[in-house]
Amino acid sequence: MAKIEESDVVHGVVIVEPAVHGDARGRFVESYRRSWFGSGREMVQGNRSEKQAGALVGLHYHLHQADYWYMIRGRAQVVLHDLREGSPTDGATLTLEMDGESERGVFIPPGVAHGFASITDLTLTYLVDSYYNAADELGLAWDDPAVNADWGVVSPIVSERDRTNPSRDTIPAGRRPYWGLRP
Repeated sequence: MAKIEESDVVHGVVIVEPAVHGDARGRFVESYRRSWFGSGREMVQGNRSEKQAGALVGLHYHLHQADYWYMIRGRAQVVLHDLREGSPTDGATLTLEMDGESERGVFIPPGVAHGFASITDLTLTYLVDSYYNAADELGLAWDDPAVNADWGVVSPIVSERDRTNPSRDTIPAGRRPYWGLRP
């Protein structure tokens, strides 16, 4: 049976440790089940991200979309930051390690900025509950002092998009999520 635990740092984030079944032939892991997430909706799109050691992705956030991340291979330092105005954990930052050996997934609700730094080469799969919508692809500066993130890498490889994201206090009006926002 999977161990399901809501974060006590960022409200609505759910950390999953699925049950692993194995024998001499290999192993089987049920990595996602809709019933694990009471506030979630059906996931409608699956994606895969492969990154080299030292790559940093994020911080990204959505006003309407939730994500479920599951590490297949490698190790990452994951950073989650609550941007939701009015949330009981607004401004809180959660850092956790995910790796392909520890069998851990994380549900990220809308309005929680999320990113990761590749400690090793990695493969991350993620499910989302909305189809890709460019208008709902928003960003927060990965190095914003208000986030105070420990990425676990010294000289990260960062995309142009992620280098130019605004700081928390300069997010344009109407682009900051608020507590309870859902389509």
